[in-house]
Amino acid sequence: MMARKLVALLSLFGVAFALAACNTVEGAGKDVKATGTAIEKAADRNKTY
Repeated sequence: MMARKLVALLSLFGVAFALAACNTVEGAGKDVKATGTAIEKAADRNKTY
């Protein structure tokens, strides 16, 4: 019975960490996209041709 509870608890922690990682990666992706967009706009404003 104790082993069953331990497996359930570890599974719960595993799922929680996986969901947190997904949110973190998604947020990082949005930050990278925003940075790229800002660089692209700055480059367009400073074109010499």
